[in-house]
Amino acid sequence: MPQVEAPRERIVAGAAEMISRRGLNATSIRELSKHAHAPLGSTYHYFPGGKGQLATEAVRFAGESVARSLRKELRVGPREGVAAFLALWRDIVTGTGFRAGCPVLAVAVEEPPPGPVPAAVLAAAEVFADWERLLAESLAAHGADATEAAEIATLIVASVEGTVAMCRARRDTGPLDRVAARLDAIIAGVLRAD
Repeated sequence: MPQVEAPRERIVAGAAEMISRRGLNATSIRELSKHAHAPLGSTYHYFPGGKGQLATEAVRFAGESVARSLRKELRVGPREGVAAFLALWRDIVTGTGFRAGCPVLAVAVEEPPPGPVPAAVLAAAEVFADWERLLAESLAAHGADATEAAEIATLIVASVEGTVAMCRARRDTGPLDRVAARLDAIIAGVLRAD
């Protein structure tokens, strides 16, 4: 995640980081505030909607951080973009001793409270869709059929998110390495030769 200095943004970034480690339900707004080195009153000032609002913004922050990297790397091509996408997650899981994963996935898989779908879960769905769109557009721009590009983009996001969870559970990057090799082969098989 990028470094941020403004108090509000520091709280959002800290929340994304903490959710990536502990999940949403195991994290209180008090702990999120403390983790960001922000007074609890400031946290409620910036986020009058409480934990739900902060979680939603943390998911969007994390999603945009990854999307920004993905957009940059996909300019070179889909194979390079996916390799960088996988490298980003490798750095996160290994750099934290397998303690952190994806905050977007963490929010998406936790049981929501009864009632309407929480905004943070809706934000997670939007983030996944954005990553899929970026990947599908790159694949299509490099010769993949539009339908096949969309299918492969979904496969990429689902595979990467699943392998991050597997790496955390196993405390090794073997699943990531195997998925990286298979995804590269799939992508290479659908791209036109330039």
